[in-house]
Amino acid sequence: MLRRIPSLMDKGKPVSVLFTDEEGEQTHELYCELVQKARFGESFLIKNQGCKVGEYVLGNTEITPLDYYYNSRRYRDKNAAKNAVAILYRLTKKGKSIRIGPYSGGDFDILLLFLKPERAMRIVQAHAYHSGKPVEFRTGGIASICSDCTTYPLQGKLGISLGCKGSRKHSKYGDDELVVGIPFKLAEEIDEALGTIPGTHE
Repeated sequence: MLRRIPSLMDKGKPVSVLFTDEEGEQTHELYCELVQKARFGESFLIKNQGCKVGEYVLGNTEITPLDYYYNSRRYRDKNAAKNAVAILYRLTKKGKSIRIGPYSGGDFDILLLFLKPERAMRIVQAHAYHSGKPVEFRTGGIASICSDCTTYPLQGKLGISLGCKGSRKHSKYGDDELVVGIPFKLAEEIDEALGTIPGTHE
């Protein structure tokens, strides 16, 4: 049971994401919307969701969001949009469904948090406590919750994102919040280190 990580969130609870072989439901809501609802107490078991980019990232389709990104005017030309799609982190091996809910001490593959910058900094510092190595992450400001903070951390790395237009528009998390994805294998040591590293204003 993690004790310190959950206390870093000002609003709601961390969100547990678990890939499972249970039979989930189809929903038209977006992955980021479901995560935001789970933050405030709801739980879901889904096999598909309503975002085309999310379906590509979560391994449910091979249809890339190239045309979507190009037509949205996010990029100067198709070549730029193609480069953006090429660096998206995708799920390569998955169960039938994804269980999404507020963290209550149970199993998870990824823990998602919405944090103010100072709190995200403490996660980074706690991660560095054991080895001194910095957190390396990259983001293009797209697919923040599904790619940057869910599928990327499945590699065993901490995911941090400034967010994206889609997730901020549809799930409405705060302009003062960052998104952090913590893989199960790192969570316990980060939680432990949070109790050891000095406070920000000490």
